[in-house]
Amino acid sequence: MDSNPSVPLQHATSVLAPPRKRLGLSALLAVAVGLVVSQGVMVLMLQGAGIAGMGFIVPLALAWLLALSYACSFSELALMIPRAGSLSSYTEVAIGQFPAILATFSGYVVVAMFALSAELLLMEFIIDKVYPHSMPPLSVAFGVLALFTILNLFNIDIFARLQTVLALVMTVMLLVMGLGAVTAESSGSIAELVTSSTSWNPLGLGVIALTAMAVWGFVGAEFVCPLVEETRRPERNIPASMMLGLTVIFVIIALYCLGALLTVPQAELASNGLPHYLFATTVFGEAGQVFLVTAAITATCSTLNSSLAAIPRMLQGMALNGQAFGVLKLQGKRSKAPWVAVLFVSAVTGLPLLLMHDNPDAINRLLLAAALAWLLAYIITHINVIALRRRYPQVKRPFRTPFYPLPQVFGIAGMLFAIWNVSPSPEMTVPIFASAGAVLAIVSLIAVVWIKCVMGKPLFRPEPLETVIQQGEQQ
Repeated sequence: MDSNPSVPLQHATSVLAPPRKRLGLSALLAVAVGLVVSQGVMVLMLQGAGIAGMGFIVPLALAWLLALSYACSFSELALMIPRAGSLSSYTEVAIGQFPAILATFSGYVVVAMFALSAELLLMEFIIDKVYPHSMPPLSVAFGVLALFTILNLFNIDIFARLQTVLALVMTVMLLVMGLGAVTAESSGSIAELVTSSTSWNPLGLGVIALTAMAVWGFVGAEFVCPLVEETRRPERNIPASMMLGLTVIFVIIALYCLGALLTVPQAELASNGLPHYLFATTVFGEAGQVFLVTAAITATCSTLNSSLAAIPRMLQGMALNGQAFGVLKLQGKRSKAPWVAVLFVSAVTGLPLLLMHDNPDAINRLLLAAALAWLLAYIITHINVIALRRRYPQVKRPFRTPFYPLPQVFGIAGMLFAIWNVSPSPEMTVPIFASAGAVLAIVSLIAVVWIKCVMGKPLFRPEPLETVIQQGEQQ
Protein backbone atom coordinates (compact mmCIF):
# COMPACT_ATOMS: atom_id res chain seq x y z
CA MET A 1 0.00 0.00 0.00
CA ASP A 2 2.44 2.61 -1.01
CA SER A 3 -0.61 4.67 -1.42
CA ASN A 4 -0.78 4.76 2.36
CA PRO A 5 1.08 7.35 4.63
CA SER A 6 4.74 7.21 3.73
CA VAL A 7 5.72 10.86 3.89
CA PRO A 8 5.65 12.74 7.21
CA LEU A 9 2.77 15.18 7.14
CA GLN A 10 4.37 17.82 9.36
CA HIS A 11 7.73 19.12 8.27
CA ALA A 12 9.89 21.05 10.64
CA THR A 13 10.56 24.60 9.53
CA SER A 14 13.02 27.24 10.47
CA VAL A 15 12.59 30.98 10.15
CA LEU A 16 16.34 31.49 9.98
CA ALA A 17 17.10 28.69 7.55
CA PRO A 18 14.16 27.91 5.26
CA PRO A 19 14.25 24.61 3.34
CA ARG A 20 16.08 24.66 0.05
CA LYS A 21 13.81 24.67 -3.00
CA ARG A 22 15.10 21.56 -4.71
CA LEU A 23 12.06 19.58 -5.91
CA GLY A 24 10.71 20.08 -9.41
CA LEU A 25 7.71 18.65 -11.24
CA SER A 26 9.39 15.33 -12.10
CA ALA A 27 10.35 14.62 -8.48
CA LEU A 28 6.86 15.41 -7.22
CA LEU A 29 5.31 13.35 -10.01
CA ALA A 30 7.41 10.37 -8.90
CA VAL A 31 6.03 10.79 -5.37
CA ALA A 32 2.43 11.21 -6.53
CA VAL A 33 2.53 8.15 -8.78
CA GLY A 34 4.83 5.94 -6.77
CA LEU A 35 3.08 6.24 -3.42
CA VAL A 36 -0.28 5.12 -4.79
CA VAL A 37 0.64 1.69 -6.15
CA SER A 38 0.57 -1.27 -3.77
CA GLN A 39 -0.48 -4.89 -3.47
CA GLY A 40 -3.88 -3.70 -2.28
CA VAL A 41 -4.32 -1.72 -5.49
CA MET A 42 -3.25 -4.73 -7.58
CA VAL A 43 -5.83 -6.94 -5.88
CA LEU A 44 -8.86 -4.63 -5.71
CA MET A 45 -8.51 -3.38 -9.28
CA LEU A 46 -8.46 -6.91 -10.70
CA GLN A 47 -11.37 -8.03 -8.54
CA GLY A 48 -13.34 -5.00 -9.70
CA ALA A 49 -12.58 -5.92 -13.31
CA GLY A 50 -13.64 -9.48 -12.55
CA ILE A 51 -16.98 -8.30 -11.16
CA ALA A 52 -17.83 -5.73 -13.86
CA GLY A 53 -15.75 -6.78 -16.86
CA MET A 54 -15.16 -3.94 -19.28
CA GLY A 55 -17.84 -2.01 -17.39
CA PHE A 56 -15.27 -1.42 -14.63
CA ILE A 57 -13.95 1.46 -16.73
CA VAL A 58 -17.01 3.47 -15.60
CA PRO A 59 -16.35 3.41 -11.83
CA LEU A 60 -12.63 3.71 -12.60
CA ALA A 61 -13.26 6.96 -14.51
CA LEU A 62 -15.54 8.26 -11.75
CA ALA A 63 -12.89 7.46 -9.14
CA TRP A 64 -10.32 9.36 -11.24
CA LEU A 65 -12.60 12.42 -11.37
CA LEU A 66 -13.17 12.23 -7.61
CA ALA A 67 -9.41 12.03 -7.14
CA LEU A 68 -8.92 15.14 -9.29
CA SER A 69 -11.41 16.93 -7.05
CA TYR A 70 -9.45 16.11 -3.88
CA ALA A 71 -6.25 17.16 -5.68
CA CYS A 72 -7.81 20.59 -6.23
CA SER A 73 -8.81 20.92 -2.58
CA PHE A 74 -5.46 19.78 -1.19
CA SER A 75 -3.59 22.07 -3.59
CA GLU A 76 -5.59 25.10 -2.48
CA LEU A 77 -5.15 24.28 1.22
CA ALA A 78 -1.46 23.39 1.03
CA LEU A 79 -0.56 26.59 -0.82
CA MET A 80 -2.79 28.75 1.36
CA ILE A 81 -1.26 27.37 4.59
CA PRO A 82 2.17 26.22 3.34
CA ARG A 83 3.84 26.05 6.74
CA ALA A 84 1.18 24.01 8.47
CA GLY A 85 1.40 21.09 6.08
CA SER A 86 -1.19 18.65 7.45
CA LEU A 87 -4.88 17.85 7.28
CA SER A 88 -5.19 18.46 11.03
CA SER A 89 -3.87 22.01 10.62
CA TYR A 90 -6.16 22.83 7.71
CA THR A 91 -9.21 21.44 9.50
CA GLU A 92 -8.78 23.14 12.88
CA VAL A 93 -8.66 26.50 11.07
CA ALA A 94 -11.68 25.68 8.91
CA ILE A 95 -14.18 23.83 11.11
CA GLY A 96 -12.67 23.17 14.53
CA GLN A 97 -10.80 20.72 16.75
CA PHE A 98 -13.13 17.70 16.61
CA PRO A 99 -13.19 17.33 12.82
CA ALA A 100 -9.42 18.02 12.80
CA ILE A 101 -8.72 15.07 15.09
CA LEU A 102 -11.29 12.87 13.34
CA ALA A 103 -9.90 13.70 9.89
CA THR A 104 -6.31 12.92 10.87
CA PHE A 105 -7.15 9.63 12.54
CA SER A 106 -9.64 8.64 9.83
CA GLY A 107 -7.38 9.52 6.92
CA TYR A 108 -4.10 8.19 8.24
CA VAL A 109 -4.14 6.28 11.55
CA VAL A 110 -7.26 4.19 10.86
CA VAL A 111 -6.25 3.72 7.22
CA ALA A 112 -2.85 2.47 8.32
CA MET A 113 -4.51 0.15 10.85
CA PHE A 114 -6.54 -1.57 8.13
CA ALA A 115 -4.37 -1.17 5.04
CA LEU A 116 -1.04 -2.14 6.64
CA SER A 117 -2.67 -5.26 8.06
CA ALA A 118 -4.02 -6.09 4.59
CA GLU A 119 -0.56 -5.60 3.04
CA LEU A 120 1.02 -7.91 5.62
CA LEU A 121 -1.67 -10.55 5.01
CA LEU A 122 -1.15 -10.29 1.25
CA MET A 123 2.57 -10.80 1.67
CA GLU A 124 1.90 -13.79 3.94
CA PHE A 125 -0.52 -15.35 1.43
CA ILE A 126 1.74 -14.78 -1.57
CA ILE A 127 4.73 -16.41 0.14
CA ASP A 128 2.59 -19.34 1.27
CA LYS A 129 1.21 -19.70 -2.26
CA VAL A 130 4.67 -19.94 -3.83
CA TYR A 131 6.31 -21.85 -0.95
CA PRO A 132 3.43 -23.83 0.63
CA HIS A 133 3.63 -24.49 4.40
CA SER A 134 7.24 -23.36 4.56
CA MET A 135 6.54 -21.07 7.52
CA PRO A 136 4.12 -21.19 10.49
CA PRO A 137 0.94 -19.13 10.04
CA LEU A 138 1.44 -15.37 10.50
CA SER A 139 5.13 -15.82 11.31
CA VAL A 140 6.17 -13.81 8.24
CA ALA A 141 3.65 -11.02 8.89
CA PHE A 142 4.46 -10.62 12.56
CA GLY A 143 8.18 -11.13 11.94
CA VAL A 144 8.27 -8.26 9.44
CA LEU A 145 6.12 -6.09 11.72
CA ALA A 146 8.43 -6.74 14.67
CA LEU A 147 11.56 -6.08 12.60
CA PHE A 148 10.43 -2.68 11.36
CA THR A 149 9.03 -1.73 14.74
CA ILE A 150 12.48 -2.29 16.25
CA LEU A 151 14.21 -0.43 13.43
CA ASN A 152 11.92 2.57 13.93
CA LEU A 153 12.38 2.49 17.70
CA PHE A 154 16.07 3.03 16.99
CA ASN A 155 15.23 5.55 14.24
CA ILE A 156 16.90 3.43 11.57
CA ASP A 157 15.44 3.98 8.09
CA ILE A 158 16.92 1.47 5.65
CA PHE A 159 14.50 2.47 2.88
CA ALA A 160 14.89 6.25 3.03
CA ARG A 161 16.81 6.61 -0.24
CA LEU A 162 14.90 3.86 -2.05
CA GLN A 163 11.31 4.71 -1.13
CA THR A 164 10.22 6.37 -4.35
CA VAL A 165 12.33 4.08 -6.55
CA LEU A 166 10.77 0.97 -5.03
CA ALA A 167 7.27 2.33 -5.46
CA LEU A 168 7.97 3.31 -9.07
CA VAL A 169 9.20 -0.23 -9.75
CA MET A 170 5.77 -1.46 -8.67
CA THR A 171 4.16 1.03 -11.06
CA VAL A 172 6.33 -0.14 -13.94
CA MET A 173 5.44 -3.74 -13.10
CA LEU A 174 1.73 -2.98 -13.54
CA LEU A 175 2.44 -1.31 -16.87
CA VAL A 176 4.60 -4.22 -18.09
CA MET A 177 1.97 -6.77 -17.08
CA GLY A 178 -0.81 -4.82 -18.78
CA LEU A 179 1.05 -4.15 -22.01
CA GLY A 180 2.50 -7.66 -22.04
CA ALA A 181 -0.96 -9.18 -21.81
CA VAL A 182 -2.53 -6.82 -24.36
CA THR A 183 0.19 -7.48 -26.96
CA ALA A 184 0.52 -11.22 -26.34
CA GLU A 185 -0.49 -13.48 -29.27
CA SER A 186 -2.37 -15.79 -26.89
CA SER A 187 -4.56 -13.02 -25.49
CA GLY A 188 -8.14 -12.53 -26.56
CA SER A 189 -9.55 -9.82 -28.80
CA ILE A 190 -10.47 -6.47 -27.27
CA ALA A 191 -13.46 -6.22 -29.61
CA GLU A 192 -14.73 -9.63 -28.51
CA LEU A 193 -14.20 -8.68 -24.88
CA VAL A 194 -16.29 -5.52 -25.25
CA THR A 195 -19.15 -7.25 -27.04
CA SER A 196 -19.18 -10.33 -24.80
CA SER A 197 -18.87 -8.61 -21.42
CA THR A 198 -22.10 -9.32 -19.52
CA SER A 199 -21.45 -6.48 -17.08
CA TRP A 200 -20.95 -3.76 -19.69
CA ASN A 201 -23.59 -1.34 -18.50
CA PRO A 202 -22.30 2.25 -18.37
CA LEU A 203 -25.55 3.67 -17.00
CA GLY A 204 -26.31 0.91 -14.50
CA LEU A 205 -25.98 1.71 -10.81
CA GLY A 206 -24.68 -1.80 -10.24
CA VAL A 207 -21.47 -0.88 -12.05
CA ILE A 208 -21.23 2.66 -10.70
CA ALA A 209 -21.53 1.29 -7.16
CA LEU A 210 -18.04 -0.18 -7.57
CA THR A 211 -16.61 3.35 -7.41
CA ALA A 212 -15.51 2.88 -3.79
CA MET A 213 -13.44 -0.13 -4.85
CA ALA A 214 -11.96 1.84 -7.74
CA VAL A 215 -11.14 4.81 -5.50
CA TRP A 216 -8.50 2.75 -3.70
CA GLY A 217 -6.40 2.98 -6.84
CA PHE A 218 -6.19 6.77 -6.54
CA VAL A 219 -5.75 7.59 -2.85
CA GLY A 220 -2.52 9.04 -1.53
CA ALA A 221 -1.43 11.52 -4.21
CA GLU A 222 -1.82 14.32 -1.66
CA PHE A 223 1.44 13.27 0.00
CA VAL A 224 3.21 15.73 -2.27
CA CYS A 225 1.64 18.56 -0.21
CA PRO A 226 3.98 18.29 2.81
CA LEU A 227 6.85 18.88 0.39
CA VAL A 228 5.54 22.35 -0.48
CA GLU A 229 8.38 24.19 1.28
CA GLU A 230 11.01 22.23 -0.63
CA THR A 231 9.33 22.68 -4.03
CA ARG A 232 10.31 25.02 -6.83
CA ARG A 233 7.32 26.97 -8.14
CA PRO A 234 4.91 25.16 -5.79
CA GLU A 235 1.91 27.07 -7.09
CA ARG A 236 2.39 25.22 -10.39
CA ASN A 237 4.15 21.99 -9.45
CA ILE A 238 2.03 20.89 -6.46
CA PRO A 239 -1.32 20.76 -8.33
CA ALA A 240 0.27 19.70 -11.62
CA SER A 241 2.09 16.73 -10.07
CA MET A 242 -1.10 15.42 -8.43
CA MET A 243 -3.35 15.87 -11.45
CA LEU A 244 -0.84 14.53 -13.95
CA GLY A 245 0.09 11.69 -11.59
CA LEU A 246 -3.54 10.65 -11.10
CA THR A 247 -4.04 10.67 -14.87
CA VAL A 248 -0.98 8.46 -15.40
CA ILE A 249 -2.31 6.09 -12.74
CA PHE A 250 -5.70 5.95 -14.47
CA VAL A 251 -4.09 4.92 -17.76
CA ILE A 252 -1.85 2.32 -16.09
CA ILE A 253 -4.68 0.73 -14.09
CA ALA A 254 -6.94 0.67 -17.16
CA LEU A 255 -4.25 -1.18 -19.17
CA TYR A 256 -3.55 -3.50 -16.22
CA CYS A 257 -7.23 -4.46 -15.92
CA LEU A 258 -7.64 -4.81 -19.69
CA GLY A 259 -4.64 -7.12 -19.86
CA ALA A 260 -6.04 -9.29 -17.08
CA LEU A 261 -9.46 -9.54 -18.75
CA LEU A 262 -7.78 -10.61 -22.01
CA THR A 263 -5.74 -13.40 -20.41
CA VAL A 264 -7.61 -14.60 -17.31
CA PRO A 265 -11.26 -15.72 -17.13
CA GLN A 266 -13.40 -12.94 -15.66
CA ALA A 267 -14.98 -15.19 -13.06
CA GLU A 268 -11.57 -16.23 -11.72
CA LEU A 269 -10.50 -12.60 -11.29
CA ALA A 270 -13.63 -11.91 -9.26
CA SER A 271 -13.40 -14.97 -7.01
CA ASN A 272 -9.65 -15.43 -6.57
CA GLY A 273 -8.19 -13.96 -3.36
CA LEU A 274 -4.85 -13.35 -5.09
CA PRO A 275 -5.78 -12.28 -8.62
CA HIS A 276 -2.46 -10.47 -9.14
CA TYR A 277 -0.67 -13.80 -8.58
CA LEU A 278 -2.96 -15.47 -11.10
CA PHE A 279 -2.35 -12.70 -13.64
CA ALA A 280 1.44 -12.63 -13.15
CA THR A 281 1.83 -16.39 -13.55
CA THR A 282 -0.43 -16.40 -16.60
CA VAL A 283 1.62 -13.70 -18.33
CA PHE A 284 5.15 -14.61 -17.14
CA GLY A 285 4.83 -18.30 -16.22
CA GLU A 286 6.87 -19.65 -13.31
CA ALA A 287 9.16 -16.62 -13.45
CA GLY A 288 6.13 -14.57 -12.45
CA GLN A 289 6.11 -16.27 -9.02
CA VAL A 290 9.57 -15.07 -8.07
CA PHE A 291 8.85 -11.69 -9.64
CA LEU A 292 5.68 -11.25 -7.59
CA VAL A 293 7.16 -12.51 -4.31
CA THR A 294 10.04 -10.05 -4.62
CA ALA A 295 7.67 -7.21 -5.44
CA ALA A 296 5.31 -8.16 -2.59
CA ILE A 297 8.05 -8.24 0.04
CA THR A 298 9.59 -5.02 -1.23
CA ALA A 299 6.31 -3.10 -1.38
CA THR A 300 5.09 -4.30 2.00
CA CYS A 301 8.36 -3.63 3.81
CA SER A 302 8.71 -0.22 2.19
CA THR A 303 5.15 0.78 3.10
CA LEU A 304 5.34 -0.57 6.64
CA ASN A 305 8.67 1.10 7.32
CA SER A 306 7.59 4.49 6.05
CA SER A 307 4.26 4.35 7.88
CA LEU A 308 5.97 3.48 11.16
CA ALA A 309 8.19 6.50 10.59
CA ALA A 310 5.53 9.01 9.53
CA ILE A 311 2.38 8.25 11.52
CA PRO A 312 4.02 8.18 14.98
CA ARG A 313 5.47 11.62 14.26
CA MET A 314 2.02 12.84 13.29
CA LEU A 315 0.74 11.59 16.64
CA GLN A 316 3.73 13.17 18.37
CA GLY A 317 2.94 16.50 16.71
CA MET A 318 -0.70 16.26 17.78
CA ALA A 319 0.42 15.52 21.35
CA LEU A 320 2.69 18.56 21.31
CA ASN A 321 -0.31 20.65 20.18
CA GLY A 322 -2.46 19.20 22.95
CA GLN A 323 -4.64 17.20 20.52
CA ALA A 324 -3.59 13.74 21.73
CA PHE A 325 -2.38 11.95 24.85
CA GLY A 326 0.79 13.52 26.20
CA VAL A 327 2.52 10.15 26.46
CA LEU A 328 2.64 10.03 22.63
CA LYS A 329 5.21 12.84 22.56
CA LEU A 330 7.79 10.86 24.55
CA GLN A 331 10.93 10.11 22.55
CA GLY A 332 14.12 8.16 23.07
CA LYS A 333 17.07 10.06 24.53
CA ARG A 334 19.50 8.86 21.88
CA SER A 335 17.32 7.87 18.93
CA LYS A 336 14.86 10.79 19.29
CA ALA A 337 12.20 8.38 17.97
CA PRO A 338 8.67 8.78 19.43
CA TRP A 339 8.81 5.29 20.89
CA VAL A 340 5.38 5.24 22.53
CA ALA A 341 3.72 6.34 19.28
CA VAL A 342 5.73 3.74 17.29
CA LEU A 343 4.57 0.97 19.62
CA PHE A 344 0.99 2.23 19.41
CA VAL A 345 0.92 2.18 15.59
CA SER A 346 2.58 -1.24 15.58
CA ALA A 347 -0.03 -2.58 18.01
CA VAL A 348 -3.03 -1.31 16.04
CA THR A 349 -1.49 -2.82 12.89
CA GLY A 350 -1.04 -6.21 14.52
CA LEU A 351 -4.51 -6.43 16.05
CA PRO A 352 -6.45 -7.02 12.78
CA LEU A 353 -3.91 -9.73 11.87
CA LEU A 354 -4.91 -11.69 14.97
CA LEU A 355 -8.61 -11.19 14.38
CA MET A 356 -8.82 -11.82 10.62
CA HIS A 357 -5.93 -14.05 9.54
CA ASP A 358 -8.13 -17.14 9.10
CA ASN A 359 -10.82 -15.29 7.11
CA PRO A 360 -10.38 -15.43 3.31
CA ASP A 361 -12.37 -12.21 2.92
CA ALA A 362 -10.17 -10.36 5.42
CA ILE A 363 -8.07 -8.53 2.84
CA ASN A 364 -11.02 -7.09 0.94
CA ARG A 365 -12.75 -6.13 4.16
CA LEU A 366 -9.66 -4.36 5.50
CA LEU A 367 -8.95 -2.50 2.26
CA LEU A 368 -12.54 -1.38 1.77
CA ALA A 369 -12.82 -0.31 5.41
CA ALA A 370 -9.64 1.71 4.86
CA ALA A 371 -11.14 3.23 1.70
CA LEU A 372 -14.24 4.25 3.68
CA ALA A 373 -12.10 5.97 6.33
CA TRP A 374 -9.95 7.73 3.73
CA LEU A 375 -13.02 8.97 1.84
CA LEU A 376 -14.32 10.49 5.07
CA ALA A 377 -11.05 12.42 5.41
CA TYR A 378 -11.34 13.63 1.81
CA ILE A 379 -14.91 14.84 2.43
CA ILE A 380 -13.64 16.88 5.38
CA THR A 381 -10.93 18.29 3.11
CA HIS A 382 -13.53 19.53 0.63
CA ILE A 383 -15.54 21.08 3.47
CA ASN A 384 -12.35 22.82 4.64
CA VAL A 385 -11.98 24.60 1.32
CA ILE A 386 -15.59 25.81 1.34
CA ALA A 387 -15.34 26.96 4.98
CA LEU A 388 -12.06 28.82 4.46
CA ARG A 389 -13.33 30.52 1.31
CA ARG A 390 -16.12 31.98 3.45
CA ARG A 391 -14.02 32.77 6.55
CA TYR A 392 -10.93 34.15 4.82
CA PRO A 393 -12.01 35.37 1.37
CA GLN A 394 -9.15 37.89 1.14
CA VAL A 395 -6.28 35.57 2.08
CA LYS A 396 -3.81 34.96 -0.75
CA ARG A 397 -4.38 31.66 -2.52
CA PRO A 398 -1.58 30.82 -5.00
CA PHE A 399 -3.84 28.06 -6.34
CA ARG A 400 -7.59 28.52 -6.59
CA THR A 401 -9.86 25.59 -7.45
CA PRO A 402 -11.15 25.99 -11.03
CA PHE A 403 -14.93 26.38 -11.25
CA TYR A 404 -15.23 26.58 -7.45
CA PRO A 405 -17.27 25.16 -5.72
CA LEU A 406 -18.25 22.55 -8.32
CA PRO A 407 -15.24 20.22 -7.69
CA GLN A 408 -15.89 20.32 -3.94
CA VAL A 409 -19.64 19.67 -4.31
CA PHE A 410 -18.99 16.88 -6.82
CA GLY A 411 -16.30 15.40 -4.56
CA ILE A 412 -18.49 15.42 -1.45
CA ALA A 413 -21.51 13.95 -3.25
CA GLY A 414 -19.47 11.34 -5.11
CA MET A 415 -17.57 10.24 -2.02
CA LEU A 416 -20.76 9.96 0.03
CA PHE A 417 -22.19 7.77 -2.74
CA ALA A 418 -19.02 5.66 -2.75
CA ILE A 419 -19.15 5.23 1.04
CA TRP A 420 -22.81 4.18 0.89
CA ASN A 421 -21.94 1.60 -1.78
CA VAL A 422 -18.54 0.62 -0.39
CA SER A 423 -19.43 -3.07 -0.22
CA PRO A 424 -19.18 -5.01 -3.52
CA SER A 425 -21.53 -7.72 -2.18
CA PRO A 426 -24.38 -7.77 0.39
CA GLU A 427 -22.63 -10.25 2.67
CA MET A 428 -19.65 -7.90 3.09
CA THR A 429 -21.69 -4.78 3.92
CA VAL A 430 -22.07 -5.35 7.65
CA PRO A 431 -18.43 -6.47 8.25
CA ILE A 432 -17.01 -3.46 6.37
CA PHE A 433 -19.18 -0.86 8.10
CA ALA A 434 -18.77 -2.61 11.45
CA SER A 435 -14.98 -2.64 11.18
CA ALA A 436 -14.61 0.99 10.13
CA GLY A 437 -17.57 2.24 12.18
CA ALA A 438 -16.43 0.70 15.44
CA VAL A 439 -12.93 2.17 15.21
CA LEU A 440 -14.16 5.61 14.11
CA ALA A 441 -16.79 5.61 16.87
CA ILE A 442 -14.10 4.94 19.49
CA VAL A 443 -11.89 7.66 18.01
CA SER A 444 -14.81 10.11 18.01
CA LEU A 445 -15.74 9.37 21.61
CA ILE A 446 -12.17 9.81 22.81
CA ALA A 447 -11.84 13.02 20.76
CA VAL A 448 -14.99 14.52 22.27
CA VAL A 449 -13.92 13.75 25.83
CA TRP A 450 -10.39 14.98 25.17
CA ILE A 451 -11.41 18.29 23.58
CA LYS A 452 -14.05 19.11 26.19
CA CYS A 453 -12.32 17.86 29.35
CA VAL A 454 -8.59 18.21 28.62
CA MET A 455 -8.25 20.94 25.99
CA GLY A 456 -11.27 22.83 27.33
CA LYS A 457 -12.29 23.98 23.86
CA PRO A 458 -15.50 23.84 21.81
CA LEU A 459 -15.75 20.96 19.38
CA PHE A 460 -16.44 22.99 16.26
CA ARG A 461 -14.95 26.45 16.88
CA PRO A 462 -12.22 27.13 14.30
CA GLU A 463 -8.79 28.24 15.47
CA PRO A 464 -7.42 31.56 14.14
CA LEU A 465 -5.37 31.13 10.96
CA GLU A 466 -2.46 33.12 12.42
CA THR A 467 -2.20 30.78 15.43
CA VAL A 468 -1.92 27.63 13.31
CA ILE A 469 0.69 29.17 11.03
CA GLN A 470 2.78 30.15 14.05
CA GLN A 471 2.51 26.59 15.41
CA GLY A 472 3.76 25.27 12.09
CA GLU A 473 6.77 27.60 12.23
CA GLN A 474 7.66 26.41 15.73
CA GLN A 475 7.51 22.67 14.99
